[in-house]
Order: sequence, then C-alpha cells, then structure tokens
Amino acid sequence: MVIKSVLIANRGEIAIRIIKTARRMGIKTYAIQTIQEANAIYLSWADEIITDSTETGQKSVFLNPKSLVDYAKKYKIDALHPGYGFLSENPDLAEMCEESGITFIGPSAKLIRQMGDKNEARKLAVKAGVPVVPGTKKPVTNFEEAEKEIKLIGYPVILKALAGGGGKGMRVVTGPDQLETMYKLATDEAENAFNNRAMLIERYLEHTRHIEIQILADKQGNAVHLFERECSVQRNHQKLMEEAPSPALTEELRESITSDALSLTRLTNYFTVGTVEFLLNEDGKYYFMEMNTRIQVEHPVTEAITGLDLIEWQIRTAGGESLPFKQSEIKKNGWAMEFRVNAEDVQLSFVPVPGIIDELNFPMYPGLRVDSGFTPGSVIPGIYDSLVAKLIISAKNRPDVIKRAVKIMQHTYIKGIKTTIPFFKELLCNKDFVSGNYSTSILSEMENTFFQQENEEEAAALIALQSYLDRFEKIENDKINPRHATLWISRMWSKFS
Repeated sequence: MVIKSVLIANRGEIAIRIIKTARRMGIKTYAIQTIQEANAIYLSWADEIITDSTETGQKSVFLNPKSLVDYAKKYKIDALHPGYGFLSENPDLAEMCEESGITFIGPSAKLIRQMGDKNEARKLAVKAGVPVVPGTKKPVTNFEEAEKEIKLIGYPVILKALAGGGGKGMRVVTGPDQLETMYKLATDEAENAFNNRAMLIERYLEHTRHIEIQILADKQGNAVHLFERECSVQRNHQKLMEEAPSPALTEELRESITSDALSLTRLTNYFTVGTVEFLLNEDGKYYFMEMNTRIQVEHPVTEAITGLDLIEWQIRTAGGESLPFKQSEIKKNGWAMEFRVNAEDVQLSFVPVPGIIDELNFPMYPGLRVDSGFTPGSVIPGIYDSLVAKLIISAKNRPDVIKRAVKIMQHTYIKGIKTTIPFFKELLCNKDFVSGNYSTSILSEMENTFFQQENEEEAAALIALQSYLDRFEKIENDKINPRHATLWISRMWSKFS
C-alpha cells in the first residue's frame, strides 16, 4: 500500500520528527491540537490540524484509541503513526486500525500482544534459543504466590509488571522484609498504568549493563539488525542517556547478541522497527529482557551511526515495502550519544517540574542534532512527560563525542525550569563513564558525590539560594546564615566560605 497521508497520534518532538520524514517522503501529515497545548510548536509543522474536544485535564486524547481512529476515518487518512509512549504498544489501537482499513505504522496487533506480554515474550525467547534470566515461568497474581516463587529463585529479585513498559510496575526486592511493601507498590502501579496487576519475578542481576539491539524487518520475512545501543544510565528503570555503539561489546559478543535478537525476530515473523533488550553481566553473559514494538526515544543514535532514517523505514515496511538492503551492506560509522534534557529536579530524585521556559538556547556546534518540541515561552504541561529536548552528539570516536558533549553542555542555556543538564555535566566528568566501564548502578554510585565537588554547579546553586534568601531578610557581609540552611547547604557553603 502506498501511504499518502498519516495522522500523527502523538505530540512534542516525536511528532515533529515524524512530520519531517513524512514531508520528505511526500506524505500529507495531520496533527492533533489539544486543550493542554493549543499553541504547541509541533502543530506548525503539520499540513493539517485536527482540533480535539475530547481531552480533559485527566485524560489525554492520545490515550483514547477510539477517538484517534475516528479522526483518521473522518478525514480519510491512510495511516496512523503512534510515535512512542501513549498507545504506541497498545494492541487495541492497532486492531482498531486494522479493522478500519487504516495502516498502523508499527507491527500487527497480534505481535504487539505477543511481545507486550512479558511471560509470552520470555517463552518465545527460550524457544528461539535466547538466554533468559532465571525466574517465574508463569504470571504471579497474588502475594502468596510471590512468596512461594521467590523461595525458589532466591533474593535479590525484581518484580516486573506482566504488561509493563517504561519502567512502571517494577520494584527491586533485596530481602523478605521488603517484599510485602514492594509487592503492593509494584502491583498498584501496574494496575494504574496497565489495568493488570499480574507480575513476573526474576532474579535481580546487579551491576549489569542495559544493551538493546535495533532491528528492522519487512512483511516478506527479511530482517536486519542496526547494531546496538548502550542504555545503562537510568533512574527508576527509565533511561537518561544512550550511546551507540556500546563500549562493552567486543565484535565476537556483538555478533552473538545481534544474532540472538534476529533469531527472535524471525521466529515471531516480526515486521517494522523493534528493539530487543538484554542485560549484560560483567562476565560477558547476556540475558533477554523484553522486546519493544515501537520506535524508541533513543533511535537517533542509531541513525547517527548507520545513516538510515528509522522513521522512513518504519513507514515503508508498515506499508508493505521490502527491505532493499542486506545485513552486509549496513555499516556502523563513528559514535553517538543522546542526552535527554528533561524538566526535572535532579536533587529531588529527578521529580518532574512543569513550568514555563523563559529562555532556551542550544549552541550551533558540529556533530550536534537537537530534537525538541519547545521554544522560549512554551509551557511544559504536567499531564505529559517531562522531555524538553534530546541532544544527539556524534563524532568519529567515543572520546571525541565526550569532548563535544562537555562543550555543548557548557553552552546550553535553559531558564525558567530545572533540567537534567547539571546531571549530564557531572556524568561527563565521571571516571567510570568516561572510561566506558559503567553499569545500570552508575546513578546510585554517583548520588553520594553528586554536587559534592567544587565546580560551577555548586556555585550556581549557592548563588540561587543567596538570591532566594535576599527576598526575606538582609544577609550581612554576603554570608548565608547557617540557621536558614539545610545540612547539605551548610556543607556546600563551607567549601566556598
């Protein structure tokens, strides 16, 4: 099928990203205008705007499959692209599209259900000969079952929502004294997010690396991998930055892990883009985690090292086109990192902080790509995720990417909201990260020293605190009275006094 028009069932930077590729392909684009973001930047990129009246303060139209499909039918749109998040891995939306004769730009509803069910995906991985983490062989539906299974698996374990994604419904349990509390937290979160309390329980592997393999397949049975991404810098099981390729993989290990990813892809007859995710141990052993059946937030780093437009090939394969290239024709070139600039308070465990962007300036720098859906004056709404921009930095090798990233972070200015930029400045100076010898525990290892060094971030924090206190009282001799400072502030101030 030749796709001539597409409804972008998403917002922000990913909506703009999809529209750019669709425009280049000659595809007419439709975007949805919501009450929450009536003047959003992504709307100005689309050919046509559909004004939605179904969204409320608590329920986004992007979470309403029927409304999205109804809009596509009303405007006689050929295809629907869900982007990532929201309903991108919801089989009901894909099924509604299929029943309405609308091309869903993603895999089939059957494949989404199959791979979205972590227990089913695990069984398929075993069938494909892919190693899996020791754990339950069926979903756990109550606390008593959880206790029984964990006695067989042994602590520490990780509770994972059966229908989960995005780090939701996941809790690490290190001992029996934590189990009841963590089980309730995980199941409650899973029910709220996925309307499903069922859990899988696996042995928790500490100091592992999160490696994901980007795959691309067509409906004719052809499949290729586009190498790997390292996604080990995370908070609350959610990624903060990614790089491609991974500094942890030898060519031999790369060959093995990508081969296993393709084995699973072929076994399931998967098509369009997808990501097979693994945990990699310090001893070089890896284990299947899950498969994501959508475009990933971090897809630009793969584009940077392969030169392929993943959105383009997602659209083409969803429309039935065959892949015109073989695995041997795909080469990796250089190195790339993506930094997710989120509206979050780093010092409060990365809690989201919605607000208005007063200033937003990214430097013009070689090797920098900025994907953003905001400009100065834009509002970061609390109803959506906290992503402000993605900084994708590429160079010929990893040390050069890090050097560029340091300079870019120094000349990136965002005012009016707190962001993750200070964290990235610290990360780029971290010896384990710089050496490439890091794991998913790097954030917890940094917490004890984060902002504990004499650098510009501490000075900036103190200046901001000084300004805040000046509103309420006179501070003599430009000194902060310790009576008004927390223990952390007092310790920081003593280093500059």
